[in-house]
Amino acid sequence: TFKILNDQEIKFIEYIPTEIISKNGLFNFRDALKQIHFPESLDSAEKARKRLSFDELFIMQMKGFIKRKDWEKKTASNIFEIEKHKEKIESFLENLPFELTNAQKRAVEEIISDLKSEKPMNRLLEGDVGSGKTVVGTVGMYLSYLNGFQSVLMAPTEILANQHFATINNLLSKFKIKIAIATSGKKINLDNFDILIGTHAVLSDKINFGKLGLVVIDEQQRFGVKQRAVIRSRGKNPHLLTMTATPIPRTVALTMYGDLDVSFLDEMPLGRKIIKTWLVPEEKRNNAYEWIEKEIIKNKTQAFIICPFIEESETMTTVKAATKEFEMLKKQNFPDMKLSLLYGKLKSKEKEKILDDFKNKKTDILVATPVVEVGIDIPNATVMVIEASERFGLSQLHQLRGRVGRNDMQSYCLLFTESKNPKTIERLKGMEKIHIGAQLAELDLRLRGPGEIFGTSQHGVRELKIASFSDFSLIEEARREAEKIFPKLKDYPKLLEKIKSENLSDIS
Repeated sequence: TFKILNDQEIKFIEYIPTEIISKNGLFNFRDALKQIHFPESLDSAEKARKRLSFDELFIMQMKGFIKRKDWEKKTASNIFEIEKHKEKIESFLENLPFELTNAQKRAVEEIISDLKSEKPMNRLLEGDVGSGKTVVGTVGMYLSYLNGFQSVLMAPTEILANQHFATINNLLSKFKIKIAIATSGKKINLDNFDILIGTHAVLSDKINFGKLGLVVIDEQQRFGVKQRAVIRSRGKNPHLLTMTATPIPRTVALTMYGDLDVSFLDEMPLGRKIIKTWLVPEEKRNNAYEWIEKEIIKNKTQAFIICPFIEESETMTTVKAATKEFEMLKKQNFPDMKLSLLYGKLKSKEKEKILDDFKNKKTDILVATPVVEVGIDIPNATVMVIEASERFGLSQLHQLRGRVGRNDMQSYCLLFTESKNPKTIERLKGMEKIHIGAQLAELDLRLRGPGEIFGTSQHGVRELKIASFSDFSLIEEARREAEKIFPKLKDYPKLLEKIKSENLSDIS
């Protein structure tokens, strides 16, 4: 019991097993609550925070394990035949115009293993921009086709959907596979298809899925749970592959997505060079513009210039606005170059025209908002300039940087900032030294916290009230203990009751 101010007593049930509390040197539940509200010392307050954080992470792990077990109880109606099509898959991989990385090969093997299983696949494929997630997903869709099933790939933006459509068409061009696309601005082959690619438009009741066997969702955190459920309901327990380029440390990914199997693409394609990244102080801005122009002319390449907002904000006058920046750059800095402007609110046909012109080298510099963060593949672009870079998290900066360096030419990323804050400079300097997304995400977690990385509006990102995703050692501790306890969960009635109270009572 625990006495409160009016002498009433409240009972607190200790639901974490005693051996876990003892082994990890944790406060008991009662003392943790008392010390978090009325700490006797800073040390006691910290120990109380650790115990309550542990509880939160531990229960989160349990939720993931329970959801995974519930998923595994569903019998897949579409078990894929693998051996029968082994030669065709091997031929497809051997005839790719590039060699898969070891990470891609490992992910392909994991996906194939899932597809031949009795339970439906539920896998997350995480990899940096340019790490080759699309080709890995295409192997699954090709295997689905060989087994007589349809596949659907859902992307969050028209730009990304069109990019996937072009890429997958190219990869599967040698085979008689009917590929359709459904976006608000484009609808092709919707009457009869083997693979459907599109935005939310693929959820339309007018689209007829005859035999849906595989659902692929790109940038899955941008879709709500209901949207993911709707697209899966179009088939009978179809396999599910979700993909994300959002850099998440491995430890955090395994915690956030504990209900999923996770594959990591932690290598870049062979031949790719590290993108040289520089933090450019304000006094060197004009010199940087001169260098960019020389680079474009000398190597006949192209550049992106990213601004965080479309229109200049009255309350944020220091933040570069894309429209104003575009006019200034065109008149003052690059009068002899061809510039174009791209932002989210443009009509689909306007976006396509701008991107096609840029891709076909009709323009030299594309000024844009972060709409280019996903889905634009311009191999000839070698320079990425990011204005007001302090406004972005390191993960987003890394994704934007990944828009260049997509060929064997040396590419560059220039980070502009007017900030003089030492902590801001230190954080941005991390981009110069670190080129792996998960490591940058880990640094950003330590310096800025999870809200800045995952965003407050992203669906499916679990919120923590006390614990932090930056506490990697505690996350690992909680996961380790949860893995040990879960198989014998029924032996711990108090813990089971706690989980049931959180609407997770469907435990077999």
